[in-house]
Amino acid sequence: MNIELIKQKSGIVGESEEINQVLEMVSQVAGVDISVLINGESGTGKELVAKAIHTASMRSSKDLIIVNCGAIPEGIIESELFGHKKGAYTDASESRKGYFETANKGTIFLDEIGDMPLETQVKVLRVLETGEYMRVGDSISKKTDTRVIAATNKDLAKLVKEGKFRQDLYYRLKTVTINLPALRHRKNDIRLLVERFALQFSRTNKIKYKGFTPEAIKVIQKFDWPGNVRELRNFIESILILEKGERITAEIIEKQLQNEKMMEFSDNPALPVVVNQNPDQAERELILRQLLFLRQDIEELKLMLKQSDFSILNSPRNIDENFSNKIHDNEFGDFEDKTLLKEQAIGSFKTTDLEKEMILRTLEYFNNNRRAAAKSLGMSERTLYRKINDYGIEKKINKDN
Repeated sequence: MNIELIKQKSGIVGESEEINQVLEMVSQVAGVDISVLINGESGTGKELVAKAIHTASMRSSKDLIIVNCGAIPEGIIESELFGHKKGAYTDASESRKGYFETANKGTIFLDEIGDMPLETQVKVLRVLETGEYMRVGDSISKKTDTRVIAATNKDLAKLVKEGKFRQDLYYRLKTVTINLPALRHRKNDIRLLVERFALQFSRTNKIKYKGFTPEAIKVIQKFDWPGNVRELRNFIESILILEKGERITAEIIEKQLQNEKMMEFSDNPALPVVVNQNPDQAERELILRQLLFLRQDIEELKLMLKQSDFSILNSPRNIDENFSNKIHDNEFGDFEDKTLLKEQAIGSFKTTDLEKEMILRTLEYFNNNRRAAAKSLGMSERTLYRKINDYGIEKKINKDN
């Protein structure tokens, strides 16, 4: 099967030399009934390559069984792979086929094989060498005619040295090895991937799609995408949701990338400020942020007091007279004032000045993305818009830009 036909049937996208080498390897090994090991970082598309091999093989009319070894608990992985006999354990009320038996005459794809327990590796090696396996709780061997494709994002050679992966299974698997390149090593394919993901998602979800500008694609290509193709796909889908019906520009991409980068630092609720700053900057930001939170708490308290029944303050039968006098003498702060926090308590700055400064710094940090700034400040977008207007921040933003 030629490369173009493999692309069409498997859904693999790309025209780079790196991806063409992978596809060339697929075309060479697909028709030969031997095991294959696929190496690649998480998100590079190892499952797609496995599907491509199966589709181009003589077993394409039979099932491709996909097994994520890292997602199956150690205690049940053998039962999942090889099946079990009735009564093998407490919950085994009936006999059950395993994946190897189901994949007979077809292909089994063992994803993340580096996470497979050593005890299970011994039994997988036996299947590879003799085609024989035994159900859990059974004493009779069964045969299966199954092609094995394995994949990993780990360094199996290193795991062998550490005693975490069997050397004999490693050599049995690596007879044919396909090394899948990371997306940062095939950036010429990003444009095609973006268009494919955007068209698929917009059609499926009936979202109006006006495309990406060439400049936007260039910005995307500059990013390293540590999560590879999977991360790129998720990013494109989120952009289309947030910017429905809009042509996606470089500015939109830059802001979204910046927001996602910032969220990596702010996922820990114990850290109220972004930590990629020097200690003095971080300390100042921490003080400002905590003072802002204090003001917000006081504003909420003031609102609660305003909403309470103030008539009780005028009734000597229901309230201590001394307390009532203190309220009227304003010893606890003016309910009509802007804040219940005494300005002198925080030095020469007023709390409104601190809040304004915090909003300005947060907007600057998020490149004036108000949605991200509001989330970081812990307030609604509507509240942030109102405060921007009240403090005259809009003029300063426009001036600085």
